Amino acid sequence: MDSVAGFGNDPFWVILLKAALIFVILVLLTLFNIWWERRVVARMQHRIGPNRNGPFGLLQSLADGAKLMFKEDLTPKAADKAVFVLAPIIAVIPAFVTFSVIPFGPEVTIPFTDTRTQLQLTDMPVAVLFVMAVASIGIYGIVLGGWSSGSTYSLLGGLRSSAQMISYEVAMGLALVAVFLYAGSLSTSEIVAAQDDLWFGLILLPSFVIYIISMVGEVNRAPFDLPEAEGELVGGFHTEYSSIKFALFFLAEYINMATVSALATTLFLGGWSAPFWIDELWAGANEGYVPVIWFFGKMLTFIFFFIWLRGSLPRMRYDQFMKLGWKYLIPISLAWIVAVATLRVARTEGWFEGDNLPIIIGVVLVAFLLLFFLGGDGETEDETRPIGGDAAADLPGAYPTPPMPVGGAVRGSAEPISFERSTPMSTVPGEDA
Repeated sequence: MDSVAGFGNDPFWVILLKAALIFVILVLLTLFNIWWERRVVARMQHRIGPNRNGPFGLLQSLADGAKLMFKEDLTPKAADKAVFVLAPIIAVIPAFVTFSVIPFGPEVTIPFTDTRTQLQLTDMPVAVLFVMAVASIGIYGIVLGGWSSGSTYSLLGGLRSSAQMISYEVAMGLALVAVFLYAGSLSTSEIVAAQDDLWFGLILLPSFVIYIISMVGEVNRAPFDLPEAEGELVGGFHTEYSSIKFALFFLAEYINMATVSALATTLFLGGWSAPFWIDELWAGANEGYVPVIWFFGKMLTFIFFFIWLRGSLPRMRYDQFMKLGWKYLIPISLAWIVAVATLRVARTEGWFEGDNLPIIIGVVLVAFLLLFFLGGDGETEDETRPIGGDAAADLPGAYPTPPMPVGGAVRGSAEPISFERSTPMSTVPGEDA
């Protein structure tokens, strides 16, 4: 069953079994990822991390989940109670649904039976678009949670999340267009099959890099965790949440992190296929349940990347964050799509054959020369902006800005401040100054 037509023929009990396994795996994976993040960040910061509950502290996440279950559930008086309760549910359900089209492995035989099935709940001709559509619905839970709380900080966090989703989901979608052009399909199983010879992460490296940056912004993880910036918004969109409702937001964040990692594995790293051409040396590397190991190994590599970023980089400023998405990622994605489409047409039409190749190289060189000579006449932002106390004079009603120190900003420790006194003070007791 290598095509979409092979899905949808499983018995009902097989469908229920696969759905239940996906739910259990995601819940256990969330508990593991929380423990793993604490241990990794603790090692980065020369701390111990959880080490009391269970071996190596593995049961600490389970203890935290039980604690959240039994904590007092508070609802603010100013909150819209119906929406306040529904928001975390809206956030967490799409996180589970997106894994329904992720392929975990090839066709296998269910143990103790003669039934054969794909290690994938279902597939469809537009599976990747289905994942992105369902993932965008989860943002509504964050936005509604911030709005329904009746808190200014929560509202600001929800609005930030909506702006962040629009900015980075556009770049993420554009990064996937090149994959669709090469695979010739939007089905996840067919995209995995199209990477038998070479992964798309190597062929389409710019798309891969843009997707990695966009997926961090899409799931609100550091350094792009602006919707829950505790230094500015107390706790962001979930400031007023507690108990199980807060735990659902927490669960949705970690499952979304696993979702974008699984999607990156499927679209760019060959999905469940063996890495480093191991299947050339070992014939059984892509058979049976062994590919599940390769899939989760690649997915956990991406999750480790999320943890590494959180332990290494500070949170970005909001204007820098939006500038990265709109001024860099989206234009680069559009230019790369045009380049990939042109190369695909050129290969199909045979433009690189015969005397056409020198002409194409000449056109490309002329285009690069024009890019060097055109533009660049305008002054930069730093050159046009006045520095010092006179800058506020041009802006009516602006707060007076002190002048910059002579010679620029002071680096390192600040110089000591000294004050001149008009009347010297006496150091002898009883003597007037």
